[in-house]
Amino acid sequence: MSGIQAIMSRMAEIDALLPGKTQQVDASSGTEFASALTGALGDAESAGTATGADAVTAAQKYLGIPYVWGGTDPATGLDCSGLVQRVYGDLGVDLPRVSRDQAKVGTAVPSLDQAKPGDLVAFGSPVHHIGIYIGDGQMIHAPEAGQDVTVGKVYETPTAIRRVLPETSSNTSALSSLSGLTGADTLTALTGKYGVSSGGSSVYSSLFTQATQKYGLPSGLLSAVAKQESNYNPNAVSSAGAQGLMQLMPATAKGLGVDAMNPTQAVDGAARLLKSHLETFGTVPLALAAYNAGPGAVRKYDGIPPYNETQNYVKKIMANLNAGAAA
Repeated sequence: MSGIQAIMSRMAEIDALLPGKTQQVDASSGTEFASALTGALGDAESAGTATGADAVTAAQKYLGIPYVWGGTDPATGLDCSGLVQRVYGDLGVDLPRVSRDQAKVGTAVPSLDQAKPGDLVAFGSPVHHIGIYIGDGQMIHAPEAGQDVTVGKVYETPTAIRRVLPETSSNTSALSSLSGLTGADTLTALTGKYGVSSGGSSVYSSLFTQATQKYGLPSGLLSAVAKQESNYNPNAVSSAGAQGLMQLMPATAKGLGVDAMNPTQAVDGAARLLKSHLETFGTVPLALAAYNAGPGAVRKYDGIPPYNETQNYVKKIMANLNAGAAA
């Protein structure tokens, strides 16, 4: 069986996992096939449920919100359990109001070594504090009065770790089990093998288009961000440690559940992050400022922060977007 035939056979297996049928493509056209497989995976992911990684992404938009005891409204402030309840509520999951009750939901995770992004980490007996684990011994939480929602260390052994959402959606898990012929690594290899192989935005245009449509982003935004961030270099690493095509910081990539050096995953993660910033701040310039400087800085200055790097970053990307719209 040839390589294309083997992949087409796998497409038939993927087809059985989707709510509808995948489109038929000419196996001789690698570019069409890669596009069809990318679309199939996107359909399968969208058909799945929310995951732990989605919880981390949802939590990130509340970074910088001030701690307020008893707070449940981001407009005025959140306490630790108010943050957790709000984040999971955004994903359509109803959780109890207080931390001691939240620490009983879901399924128990035996230790921090086995915790996954999105798990709840609770502290004290009785429980008096709770946060959302993001990996590498870090969590997003609302610490105490006088502080803001932030990323911080899991400062002591949790008294409870609870998994409310799966690490991956059921459809994504099923697809990844189709040995070696599905998933982000294979899609990246396919786009390299069948029709696009080096340099420039054209290599990633299908990824940008798919993520733009999937998350409802302004046309051209992802490509403009990639150009400004890495000049379309998937191997770029900045002096600050930002990585890959979309220049995601390791902690951000971890929170999004993506590999920053994998273009397919990086574009999807950046798209989710930009969508979150757009929903939070309402305009493209403010979303770009949050992508560059962090949402906390945008909230602090109630606009684009007065940092030369961030202001130039926003101006250049907006100029590219406007030039594209005028073209």
